[in-house]
Amino acid sequence: MNTPRHKLSISALMVASTLALAACDAEINIDTTDSAHTKKAVTAKDANTFITNTEKELSALYLESSRAEWIYANFITHDTSALSAEVNRKMTETVVRLANEAAKYDTLVLDYDARRKLDKLKLALTLPAPQDADKTAQLSNIVAQLGGLYGKGKYCKEDGSCLSLGDMTSTMATSRNYNELLDLWQGWRQISKPMRPLYAQQVVLTNEGAKELGYVDTGAMWRSKYDMPADDFTTELDRIWGQVKPLYNSLHCHVRAKLGEKYGTDKVPQNQPIPAHLLGNMWAQAWGNIYDVVAPENADPGYDVTELLAKHDYDELKMVKGAESFFTSMGFDALPTTFYERSLFIKPKDRDVQCHASAWNIDSKDDLRIKMCIQRTGEEFSVIHHELGHNFYQRAYNKQPLFYQESANDGFHEAIGDTIALSVTPGYLKEIGLLEQVPDESKDIGLLMKMALDKVAFVPFSLMVDQWRWQVFSGEVTPENYNKAWWELREKYQGVQAPIARSENDFDPGAKYHVPGNTPYTRYFLAHILQFEFHRSLCEIAGNDKAIHRCSIYNSKEAGEKLNAMLEMGSSRPWQEALESITGKPQMDATAMLDYFAPLQTYLDKQNEGRNCGW
Repeated sequence: MNTPRHKLSISALMVASTLALAACDAEINIDTTDSAHTKKAVTAKDANTFITNTEKELSALYLESSRAEWIYANFITHDTSALSAEVNRKMTETVVRLANEAAKYDTLVLDYDARRKLDKLKLALTLPAPQDADKTAQLSNIVAQLGGLYGKGKYCKEDGSCLSLGDMTSTMATSRNYNELLDLWQGWRQISKPMRPLYAQQVVLTNEGAKELGYVDTGAMWRSKYDMPADDFTTELDRIWGQVKPLYNSLHCHVRAKLGEKYGTDKVPQNQPIPAHLLGNMWAQAWGNIYDVVAPENADPGYDVTELLAKHDYDELKMVKGAESFFTSMGFDALPTTFYERSLFIKPKDRDVQCHASAWNIDSKDDLRIKMCIQRTGEEFSVIHHELGHNFYQRAYNKQPLFYQESANDGFHEAIGDTIALSVTPGYLKEIGLLEQVPDESKDIGLLMKMALDKVAFVPFSLMVDQWRWQVFSGEVTPENYNKAWWELREKYQGVQAPIARSENDFDPGAKYHVPGNTPYTRYFLAHILQFEFHRSLCEIAGNDKAIHRCSIYNSKEAGEKLNAMLEMGSSRPWQEALESITGKPQMDATAMLDYFAPLQTYLDKQNEGRNCGW
């Protein structure tokens, strides 16, 4: 989740383009010469003409940008980088201009579609720049500096040896040496210290831009993307977290106890938050890497998907074809032949490429592709199902107007991909001929524990990142308290604490890519809730009579029809209507996650008897 896995829409591209332009330190010139004497009253007809022209202009730019980005991702050279930067410059300059023009129509009474499209255009910018050209250039420069500090970050030791983030991430996943983990945890956070004054300046500038577009601050602007008042959205997130918290607390209690057994309760006190460096991840955001420390006894499911793929001669192409057959079994049309002609499945030997898995729709119609350096593993088999979920979503909404060619909200796209991946169950593997016998339910606890360490453990982290940013944007958290507020939120939501004393000389939020990269994070919280909700409802539609965690919607035409109808909506209607079309309710409900992990909850309750839970 460190980078987006898919090309969403023109709006998502605009967000990326803002940062890409900034990396070139380009100046955006905006015409601010209109005066009160020269402005003339605008009409609804003017607004509709503006929307029509804007869609045409952005559609052409989107195609140009998508092709440039695809070429750069697949042929990384100095020249392709320059071409990508140039088209991003054009895109961003255009979007800044159009977003500010869209604000001219704020006071008009317009029909539903006109108002929705104008709002989407205004909200397309993640960091709205002030209309003052000098300030816009300053913001662009700051964004570039923040990105550079993170991207070039390394931990260099006293002996002169340097470690990249990738090196440290791998070690933190596998090492069980307390001091080694602490050293790496500290070392990476040295790179973010210089970010603090830059980040504080960025907040001031982007807040000014947000106010010019009619929002209280940048955080309020981000929350305004969710088809409800910004403050109501915050309340809704807290309500959903309240549903998940008991399950999380049980998992936290068990993990802390096992870490105490591993490292000693002097290092992992059983009445305090867990030290952040011991959870197998640089940011303690997902804990799956320490499964070996907390795994139930006799939890081996009795099969290995990687071995099964090899046994049945699944190469990279067969893995993709197999995943595609999941969708066609539900009634979706097969992918176009160009998908197989133009996608990247195997890492080339003769050039550098971006290997991070991603799904693309180049022309906003049917030029669908994925870009992956596929490994023949069970994990990658699930990832392919996930990525194709994005592709089938992209194709489903391609008949919508340009502004609606995106998911219902930014959490839906990831949720759909993950919903499909939840159906890659032992039962599904048996149905497609990979597995001879489905293990009995006694083997499920290990599988559920492994998944909970990634899915459930991630929920509070995915919530608190933007909680911190929104408080920073609103002024509730001032630059003098950046780090203090960060760790207060981490302790409050995650029950995780810094392993050593931190001060305001540090800027630990900046050690997480999405903060200096200005990528909103609430989408991941929403996706983790929605995927279980979608899965439960689609299983009911499919007539499933098994436990939810054993259900697969493979072969269900009924589930496929219901799912496709929602996908076709794109973002043309409020996300609540899209949700209701699948679940029957317009409000998110995290009890689906609780139902999915119910057997694990029972196991954790038993394990936690006599333990001191909470922090």
